[in-house]
Amino acid sequence: MTDRHIAVAEILLDIECELRRARLWQSESPSEEALASVQPFAVDTLDFHQWLQFILLPRMHYLVEHRMPLPESCGIAPVAEMVYQEQQELMKPLLVQLQRLDRLFQ
Repeated sequence: MTDRHIAVAEILLDIECELRRARLWQSESPSEEALASVQPFAVDTLDFHQWLQFILLPRMHYLVEHRMPLPESCGIAPVAEMVYQEQQELMKPLLVQLQRLDRLFQ
């Protein structure tokens, strides 16, 4: 596993921790139809935290675990900043982790 894969894995765990800390982690998965959205960030069927938990994290874990090529760019933090603009203070730790992930893929 490359250093980059290890760094991504660490950030993914930190994102999960922050979702749990903010009490946004869900024990039940959304419907298959909701998860099958083709819209960016599944905006038509999922809340942003659901997209993180049920789409981004599993896909990124898969890439890391199978040592597959990682994305060359990422722009999740600006979206999260817009989504959580009313909750900036509460969501700041999550935003920091998403910024770390974005920087890793620059």
